[in-house]
Amino acid sequence: MTAGKHHKFAPLLFLAALLASPAALALQKATFCVYDPLGARGDAFGLARDQALVARSWGVDLQLRPYTDERIAAEDFKAGICDGVAITTIRARQFNAFVGSIDSIGAVPSIRHMRLLEESLANPKLAPLMVNDIYEVAGVIPMGAAYVLVIDRAINSVEKAAGKKVAVLDIDKAQAKIVQRLGAQPVASDLTNFAGKFNNHQVDILVAPVLLYGPMELGKGIGTKGAIYRFPLGQISATLLINHKRFPPGYGAKSRAYVLTQLDKAFAIATKAEKEIPESQWMSLSSADEARYFKMMREARIQLAQEGVYDKRMMKLLKNVRCKVNPGAAECSLTDE
Repeated sequence: MTAGKHHKFAPLLFLAALLASPAALALQKATFCVYDPLGARGDAFGLARDQALVARSWGVDLQLRPYTDERIAAEDFKAGICDGVAITTIRARQFNAFVGSIDSIGAVPSIRHMRLLEESLANPKLAPLMVNDIYEVAGVIPMGAAYVLVIDRAINSVEKAAGKKVAVLDIDKAQAKIVQRLGAQPVASDLTNFAGKFNNHQVDILVAPVLLYGPMELGKGIGTKGAIYRFPLGQISATLLINHKRFPPGYGAKSRAYVLTQLDKAFAIATKAEKEIPESQWMSLSSADEARYFKMMREARIQLAQEGVYDKRMMKLLKNVRCKVNPGAAECSLTDE
């Protein structure tokens, strides 16, 4: 080969040498299972693809596997079929009660609160709480606000919710307890069928994250008579979990730090989904009803923490976040949460 030809192919030869190097060959393979209602076409799976590219620099080759049924994703993770998994934080509670209590009712009112919480979770002092036996939280991804959807906008107050059928996730004891406090009837559901029950009017009320409005066609259930309360019950999230024995040391901390850099992207996805909901489908509550909902959610959080459903350490952290945003709030002078 002449000197000129050697120079021409030098970049290719360098790339081949790099790929054959011990560092490249040492990439550790790990199967990461991702719940996304749209499978590989969804935004959650897209975020996972982005992280998989970065993970190579951490020495891990993430093999992504999409799931449209998160119950199966969680079971496969538990069974060791998945080395890591991305599921809703509510379902992640079984693996880590501390982080799994983030989505407690009314605890994270806005994106601003969620950002402060994410920054708190990235504090190295909380790293021990990210680990429970072989399971480690590798990040929490914001999914936007959760709202109350009704099939009839005449259901516009606490009193009018009494006696109505409400779809509740069967994995979350908190939802059923709160619905019962309203005097309504909880109907056990999961993410594979709760939208169908609402869209077919088998239930009157549904609580759902804004990100599911489009993929699950919840506008069908709302129709021309229904509405969405313009009152967020909290910010919903997804949790990345890994079996830390199957990843290089320090992977979880690197992943959590990376997730912090992706918050703006996640918030933008949720904001876009919210803006795509027709204005005609929103309905405002009276200030008196909003105050009653705030009071009811706070009482429910306290009771559920006492019963062990929510982690008291997370409840304290969430209250600190709320009081940092609004130090004049009445709850900030109280000590019962």
